[in-house]
Amino acid sequence: MNLQFFIAKRYLFSKKSHNVINLISQISIVGVAIGTMALIVVLSAFNGLENLVISLFNSFDPDLKVTIKQGKTFDIQEIPIEELKNIEGLAFYAEVLEESALLKYRDQQYIATIKGVGDDFVRMSGIDSMITDGQFILEEHERPFAIVGQGVAYSLSISVNDLFNPMTVYVPKRGIQTNLMATDAFKTKRIQAGGIFSIQKDFDMQYILVPIAFARDLLQYDTEVSAIEIAVAPGAELDLVQSKIQGVLGEKYHVKNRYQQHAFLYKIMKSEKWAVFLILSFIVILAAFNSIASITMIILDKKKDIGILRSMGADAWLIKRIFLTEGILISVIGNLSGLALGAAICFVQYKFEIIKFQGNFVADAIPVTMYISDFLYVFLTVFVIGLIAAWLPVRKIEPENIEIE
Repeated sequence: MNLQFFIAKRYLFSKKSHNVINLISQISIVGVAIGTMALIVVLSAFNGLENLVISLFNSFDPDLKVTIKQGKTFDIQEIPIEELKNIEGLAFYAEVLEESALLKYRDQQYIATIKGVGDDFVRMSGIDSMITDGQFILEEHERPFAIVGQGVAYSLSISVNDLFNPMTVYVPKRGIQTNLMATDAFKTKRIQAGGIFSIQKDFDMQYILVPIAFARDLLQYDTEVSAIEIAVAPGAELDLVQSKIQGVLGEKYHVKNRYQQHAFLYKIMKSEKWAVFLILSFIVILAAFNSIASITMIILDKKKDIGILRSMGADAWLIKRIFLTEGILISVIGNLSGLALGAAICFVQYKFEIIKFQGNFVADAIPVTMYISDFLYVFLTVFVIGLIAAWLPVRKIEPENIEIE
């Protein structure tokens, strides 16, 4: 044990001549611990919410999505499907055709997005597990069914048990100029709601799923699609599969992974997390002022000891290192205590779900996910703040100017 650590430890834990110095030292440690704990708890909660949102989007979004760079649709026959099928790691693909449409059910009307999907769509998505009413069925005995988002179903007051009142879907006819007769300007088809899904508000309020053959007939397309959705096999390297597909298709098409499909949303979530991290770091900075006060008062309390050390041959740098080490000890003890307390709180919330969401939500309790990287970032941030706070009062120590009483 080196000299400055031994003396600093004694100064920190030994009883001071003034009880207020002990109190300020304890408050410094508690302040750093609370700030560190808050950082860990909030970051873990953000991680949990982010993973929850990603899991919800994963139930609807594919691993990879192919779209054309210019235009809304492209002909599936222009795509070298056999080459795509031969790419190692590609498990399934589904043809998709999307378009906005006016829905009418009894006396209610609503504008939504019709999404026609191929046979493999249910195999590559988890939407069948998100059904809240009815069942996931797109076609039975050559009769098409629609799977309706919960928000759309609520706006139209749809009942999946109403067999006598199917929805009517209206879309503008292609190639028809504006006509005074509205009935001539729209293509209409009727379809029965087979089930209602609930994933996330953005999807629930926007989409209804139909067989792609129904969508093509409604939109007057033959082999056109608006996207190809691809599922990657478990264990396959997503980036490698993505680059291979892009190589086959060329620069005419976008090949986007899940992050790229909602890049703006994910950037917002990351920005919010680190903005909160920065704000909470100010709590630690405020706690560091207690450390400055504590070290300053200990320096004043130990003037006699400083003089004795000086007379025994200790140089100014050794004396500064003693009090710098003491400041670091305050920071590290508070830091590690805060990390442990934050981890314990997150574990209790994860295990027992004490803090619940209010109202109807996709999760019962606030989710938490702890990452080692967050603990490392928090420890380093708090340590650097503590080091700066310790150095500020120590740098002004001038042992030769201290008078021994």
